[in-house]
Amino acid sequence: MELNEEFEKTITDEKIERWRYPRFFTENIGRTAVLTPEDSKHISGVLRMKAGEYAVVCDGNCNDYLCRVINPDKNAAELEIIDSHKNEAEAGIYLRLFQCCPKSDKMEFIIQKATELGACEVIPVLSKRCVSRPDPKSAEKKRERYQKIAEEAAKQCGRGRIPEIMPMITFEQAVRAFDKNNTGLLFYECGGKSINEIMNGKTSGTVDIFIGPEGGFEAEEAVLAAECGIVPASLGKRILRCETAPVAAISVLMNVTGNM
Repeated sequence: MELNEEFEKTITDEKIERWRYPRFFTENIGRTAVLTPEDSKHISGVLRMKAGEYAVVCDGNCNDYLCRVINPDKNAAELEIIDSHKNEAEAGIYLRLFQCCPKSDKMEFIIQKATELGACEVIPVLSKRCVSRPDPKSAEKKRERYQKIAEEAAKQCGRGRIPEIMPMITFEQAVRAFDKNNTGLLFYECGGKSINEIMNGKTSGTVDIFIGPEGGFEAEEAVLAAECGIVPASLGKRILRCETAPVAAISVLMNVTGNM
């Protein structure tokens, strides 16, 4: 078989392609699937989908349903369930990102990319060197925006669940609440163990990673984290920006645990 024929056969595999339709999340799944009002407006007004067209609906618990539109109603679009299978995009590890609050809109970028790479929770953290220090009311308003970004990213990349954006906490609260049954990594610009060394062949379980703000962690914060069972980790000799570090860290973790 010619190489181009083999390639064409691979990229047109019906078993793969039939799960590449527009994706939506809803808990309202029974004999049919009914979308939320927001997604119903999107399917009818933006995508302009008609009865008979296909979509994938996910229940948020890693179950995907191949569906055919019955009624593209703008308030409660209804879809017929044709097939179902377990979502294959979720990682074997449950990764939680403790991200110290960055300036400007960097957190939006971080949440989007962390979702695409497989993070299951993102927890905004206030550490000593955070320049951005939102008050509780402002932080909660931002969280609503962040949750929407996570949902849109989860749809785009084929996730089986929407990562949860948790309320903002202080760094001390975050490390003192660390469960020593988990694997904890604090990415520290002053040095630490490699991800390979820390993970030591682990391919499952909960992994908590801590990423600092623009100015990094203070030495006393690194000491406190170590006292709580969190291991100082390194991403190499280059100092990465606070929005680059979580992307690099999650990518490497997913790769070394066989989840990339």
